[in-house]
Amino acid sequence: MAVNIAGLSLAAWVDLVGSLAACLTTASFIPQALHSFKTRDVSGVSLGMYSVFTVGVALWLVYGLLLGAWPIVLANAITLVLALAILVMKLRYGSSPA
Repeated sequence: MAVNIAGLSLAAWVDLVGSLAACLTTASFIPQALHSFKTRDVSGVSLGMYSVFTVGVALWLVYGLLLGAWPIVLANAITLVLALAILVMKLRYGSSPA
């Protein structure tokens, strides 16, 4: 028996939840990236955390590519660009604003 909730199949709900999670997670980096770019202030950014996080996102991207899971690939490709931008600014500007 197929599960149907509000006219959508369970598979459609799974895709919807996954897509929403990917969009929100990816979008969460935009404010920090914009703030860091505008102010050059990365003093509140942890170099260790962003380094490890960026490697983790890169691995998620590889995982998505290996699975052929394009929602995972797209979300993590965008997140990787944003995380790398913040990490590069942290390395370039250090702990104090310009």
